[in-house]
Amino acid sequence: MHEHEIKVTKTQPPAQQNNLSISAAIIIAGALIAGALYLGTSKEAVTAGVNSQPQQAAQQQAGQADITKVKTAGNAFIGNPNAPVTIAYWYDYQCPFCKRFEEDSMAQIVTDYVKTGKVKVVFKDFQFLGPDSQVAGLAAKAVWEVAPDKFYDWHRAMYDKQDNENSGWGNKEDILTLTKGLGIDATKVEGFMTSKVVEYQKALDADKAEAGGFGINATPAAIIGKNILSGAQPYAVVKQLIDLELKGK
Repeated sequence: MHEHEIKVTKTQPPAQQNNLSISAAIIIAGALIAGALYLGTSKEAVTAGVNSQPQQAAQQQAGQADITKVKTAGNAFIGNPNAPVTIAYWYDYQCPFCKRFEEDSMAQIVTDYVKTGKVKVVFKDFQFLGPDSQVAGLAAKAVWEVAPDKFYDWHRAMYDKQDNENSGWGNKEDILTLTKGLGIDATKVEGFMTSKVVEYQKALDADKAEAGGFGINATPAAIIGKNILSGAQPYAVVKQLIDLELKGK
């Protein structure tokens, strides 16, 4: 007997058998209709046929994700301040999937959309992978204050240097050496990291808490319009969401 067949272990009178058959048919038909409606109307995931893992899906959470509700004042950003589309991007410098997203998707986003004035990317902290993550988050705040024009170069350089999580590179001395090598005043950066540590840590914590309020609990993640992009999504998926937003402007 096939698994999908119904086995009746107790003999029933003909009328009862007919009633059971009708009831079963109604249940099955209802399930099929519900499934069809779900597949036809669900906007829980935006995919391009390249990544079907649930935790990697680009999700739209109605009433929850909304770029207009994201706090962006004071955060580092790249692009035209008045760009028609804003991406809020949560990340951790120790996160290997963030590095993948930076290399595979963000570089292309910058080339195609940021440099053409169509997209502004706002950097939101989600430092959760240990002490090196926290130090990097504090350093990022200081770099943005000291040399905002070099922030993105610094940001990318941090990922270029990334090794395994908390495995060696990434302490304060390493970060300051990298900072100095990019022509940024490392002494001033270190001074801000010390004198503004309470202010910076409060901002780091606020970014992370805000992410949790939108249902984001891991990195990388981004909000584009009313969509939450979760995981190291390929460029094609991000491009689809950006283009949809641009069409609506």
